[in-house]
Amino acid sequence: MKAIILFLVTIVSVAANALETKPDFTVAADGTGNFKTVQEAINAVPDFRNRVTLIFIKKGIYKEKLILAASKKNVKFIGESLNETILTYDDWAQKKNTFGEEKGTSGSSSFYIYGEGFSAENITFENSSGPVGQAVAVWAGGDKSTFTNCRFLGFQDTLYTYGANNRQYYKNCYIEGTVDYIFGAATAWFENCTLFCKKQGYITAASTADTTKYGYVFNNCIVKGDALANSFYLGRPWRPYAKVVFLNCELPDLIRPEGWNNWGKESNEQTAYYAEYKSKGRGANPKNRVPWSHQLTENDYKSYILENVFRGWNPQGK
Repeated sequence: MKAIILFLVTIVSVAANALETKPDFTVAADGTGNFKTVQEAINAVPDFRNRVTLIFIKKGIYKEKLILAASKKNVKFIGESLNETILTYDDWAQKKNTFGEEKGTSGSSSFYIYGEGFSAENITFENSSGPVGQAVAVWAGGDKSTFTNCRFLGFQDTLYTYGANNRQYYKNCYIEGTVDYIFGAATAWFENCTLFCKKQGYITAASTADTTKYGYVFNNCIVKGDALANSFYLGRPWRPYAKVVFLNCELPDLIRPEGWNNWGKESNEQTAYYAEYKSKGRGANPKNRVPWSHQLTENDYKSYILENVFRGWNPQGK
């Protein structure tokens, strides 16, 4: 009898889990899903829904300029295959709109995220316009956004972490680019991510607000690339109070010994906060870093936990 009861409980549990993971909508370019385009699926999400709306995206290249409106909350994308589920577009900053005006950096994005609580897994986000200046793949402007096992492909200004009050979590992601390819004002934590440096430039261009305690945190990340030795800085301050720390990261010789750049303004050296903790690899040169950067102590390092950085939010749900 106990065995039968246990079996029934197991069946109920499995069914419940299957129900929880069953997608609300399926996107398939070949017409085998609910929608052929990602934007159609986004539009179908009820406004201000408090529960997660799961959108499963089958393999395919979806060339769409996407907008997730602020009313589309708690939307979750799951791709069928990381390398084969690709959301892409090809705008860039100098490209003209219908009025003959340049789109600008913000106008170049392939995907705009305004809705709170957005999450994505196994998705490639791309700006395919090539090395033509600023060309954003994702404009992440929603609070409590999480990206797991995603790729962000582009050149200059690949990932725009928008909004001083927004919190974003990136885990096991791949992000590539040239100049300022991770930039913006949001507080963002990058866990076990790969940062791929192309040509030459700056990994980060944070614009952290002076009232925000934490900016970018890179924890256990690996920096690599096809760039030449001494061709990349860890970052430069887009705004004076930029804050970026690298914790336990692997840095190759493409990182310049001085590490950080003041964007041509000495005054930024008094306000920006750039730090490292136990950097590893040929690009780890604590003695040669600019004197206005910091090497964290053990006590400093202990303050870098998710709840502290994210002001009480833990994206891991613990």
